[in-house]
Amino acid sequence: MKNIEDIIRSNKDLFDGAEPSEGHLGRFNRKLEQRFHSVVTSRSIVPYLLRAAVITLLITLSSLWIWDHFLRPGSVRMALGDVSPEYKEVENYYMYQVNLMEDELFTIGLENNPDQNEMLRKEMRSMDSVYVQLQKELKVNPNDEKIINAMIEHYQTKIEVMSYIVNQLRTIRNENQNNTGNEKVNL
Repeated sequence: MKNIEDIIRSNKDLFDGAEPSEGHLGRFNRKLEQRFHSVVTSRSIVPYLLRAAVITLLITLSSLWIWDHFLRPGSVRMALGDVSPEYKEVENYYMYQVNLMEDELFTIGLENNPDQNEMLRKEMRSMDSVYVQLQKELKVNPNDEKIINAMIEHYQTKIEVMSYIVNQLRTIRNENQNNTGNEKVNL
């Protein structure tokens, strides 16, 4: 190091008097701009790419979690139709009957009484939770006749209960119509 410093000090007059060649400052500025511009560009893209990769990863993982926990068909439960084609036919029949009874039940007269409507829906959900439990048990023991019979009996009981409620609502509706008809006649 001392040698370089001594050389520079001893030749100070040579260094002070020399000017850079023509256009040196322009070339130097262009090189600085190229370096500065390329460094900024490469540094600004990387964080955005990382963010995009993280967001994509989070969306993918959350989609897989939702699929696994909520949407995967037959993940925890097993329907009667999964046991055999004959049971699928039986299940379709009872599901059709239940849907008909539900439609009839909620169109007969509960639309005017939201409290009774909500109470009935709550009871139906309670009955359905029993069926869901049976489906889970069927998943564990797919050929257990007791579970299969319990599922069929559940459908039959649900239809009987709904039929009874529909008949009671029809009776009440007819009595109300007769009472309103009698009042009009008496007036």
